[in-house]
Amino acid sequence: MRSHLSGTAGLGTAVPGTAPPRAPARSGRERSPKLAAQVAQRIEADIATAGWPVGQVFGSENDLRERYGVSRAVLREAVRLVEHHEVAAMRRGPSGGLVVLAPDATPLTAALVIYLEYIEASVEDLLAARLLLEPLAARLAAGRLTEAGIIRLRRALPVEPASAGQPGGTGHDQLHLTLGQLSGNPALNLFIDVLVQLTDIYAESPTAPGPAEVEAVNRESARAHHALADAIIAGDEAQAEHRATRHLEAVREQMVSIAQRPITRSPRPGPGDRVGVGVGVGKRKLAETIARRMIADIARIGAKTGDVVGSEPELLARLDVSRAVFREAVRILEYHSVAEMRRGPGGGLVVAEPDPSASIEAAAIYLDYQKIGLADLRSVRGAIELGALDRVAARRDDREVARRLGEALVLEPGTGWAEIGERAHGLHAAIAEESGNPILALFLRIIIGVWARHLPAPDDASHPGSTPDEVVEVVNRAHRPVVEAILAGDVPLARHRMNRHLSALSNWWH
Repeated sequence: MRSHLSGTAGLGTAVPGTAPPRAPARSGRERSPKLAAQVAQRIEADIATAGWPVGQVFGSENDLRERYGVSRAVLREAVRLVEHHEVAAMRRGPSGGLVVLAPDATPLTAALVIYLEYIEASVEDLLAARLLLEPLAARLAAGRLTEAGIIRLRRALPVEPASAGQPGGTGHDQLHLTLGQLSGNPALNLFIDVLVQLTDIYAESPTAPGPAEVEAVNRESARAHHALADAIIAGDEAQAEHRATRHLEAVREQMVSIAQRPITRSPRPGPGDRVGVGVGVGKRKLAETIARRMIADIARIGAKTGDVVGSEPELLARLDVSRAVFREAVRILEYHSVAEMRRGPGGGLVVAEPDPSASIEAAAIYLDYQKIGLADLRSVRGAIELGALDRVAARRDDREVARRLGEALVLEPGTGWAEIGERAHGLHAAIAEESGNPILALFLRIIIGVWARHLPAPDDASHPGSTPDEVVEVVNRAHRPVVEAILAGDVPLARHRMNRHLSALSNWWH
């Protein structure tokens, strides 16, 4: 079997006239990488349930193998994923074991960015999400700012506009990142970090604006940042929100005009390009770089699910990294279900169907660790859901949209407790997905993941309804009017009904 990779030239193209190589059919036996990811999620959830005892040993390797009923190989693979999220780390020695860490959002943010890059979220998707979330962050920051926050905000302001490079570069990003932090809302902070990183990726212009043009753009951006900061420091929430919106609308116009076309993806490296390794780059950071490079190559050759894009020796020669770094990069791809390494004859790196479920679960756990409160979660959820709702209403004449909302809406009498628990949030997820913006869909799935952790189970006595059919009726009675208003094109009424429904959900939070 011939792979897409020939010799050491890199990920190439399939031989003309031949079908792309496909991986052999899998056996029914559970694959260890998939099982390891499931075990990693269980470990992370159990640590959260235990109150996140930072510094304590959660269990020895033998204890954990027995607790989760898996082999040493599967457990060690799961622990590597837990370590990648910086939830816990395995300490060797007589008093060793899996030690709980204080979670770091950095690997989680990188994971979300990698996924959104791979599915080619567009610049329009990106800026629509920023316009929904950053003005909210500015409003919250204005209402919560302390004098220490004022110092941080002013330090984040650009002193002088850059005279070279891309407009609105790293110095300008810092204010947006600081707004997320000063909002005091962990979800906004996480999401804005992801959005700013994506903006850096997509802001590369295929044309080369001259120094004078770059300086003019950056000077205007600096003025907008200073005006925004002044409104926040003055505690003027409405003005802060307005200035953030106006600035982001200008950013959108500037990004699209410089590109001379809608930007869908940053330029990708060619087959002869090499990945440079900077001084001081750690193995995990390098592995993330290599994972991105492999994703870029998969996208460049147009590989489909099931295609083999190279064996381990071929890819090691192509990427020129150690086996340890390469395998860490493969773990990242496997974690996102972007690709998986199959062993044996005809095996290699096989393209998979991307699935962000693992990152969504990790993000929900992280936000729980940050002790996000109901008010903050509600404000972010409202911004995302109402923004998505507006876009779905604009597509209401599309029969597929109506069919999809109808499928997500209906819970039939006789539905069991387990299925009710799985499907109760289905309409909300469907609205985000049918908005056509994968960033909003991803963020809402994270918010729903946190929300669901604090709602009573359908069979809980605190839930409004003591039988499955009564709960089905409660859910349908809340969802059906929202869908009716959307399909009728009555956006104000749809927003009103959704707001009332979200407020009712808030009453069940515990």
